[in-house]
Amino acid sequence: MAKAQAEIREAFKRKKTIEESDIQNLKYLKLIIKENFRVHPAVTLLPRACREECEVDGYTIPCKAKVAVNIWALGRDPEYWEKPEIFKPERFKNSSVDFMGNNLEYIPFGSGRRFCPGMNFGIANIDVHLAQLLYHFDWKLPHVMNHGDLDMSEIPG
Repeated sequence: MAKAQAEIREAFKRKKTIEESDIQNLKYLKLIIKENFRVHPAVTLLPRACREECEVDGYTIPCKAKVAVNIWALGRDPEYWEKPEIFKPERFKNSSVDFMGNNLEYIPFGSGRRFCPGMNFGIANIDVHLAQLLYHFDWKLPHVMNHGDLDMSEIPG
């Protein structure tokens, strides 16, 4: 958070508001958003139906079978991500992996014909609002809490 705030505050010194057009140069903020989509995708299971019979890991999947792509698990798969349990925005720094659906290990908005039509709108709103929150406020836990007291466990529901 400190790194993102420093980037934002340096870029927008003495500005009262941040516009959408101002966001493009905030490289670290973009890395944070990508990493957040990896760890906390908006949709965890993506339902699909097979168009033709196929085999996956030795299992035959019949035509028209209902399947679910586990986006949450893809973002935590150590086969694709080094230390996947750690929130590390820098993993995207020199990476061509993006959320456009071309890298199937990272598909927070789906892929192919059923790609999320609201992706651009959603990302634009996240960029601007997150930048404004980090620019104008210093975030910290209440005085009675330590970082170890904050439970960030995910639960269904």
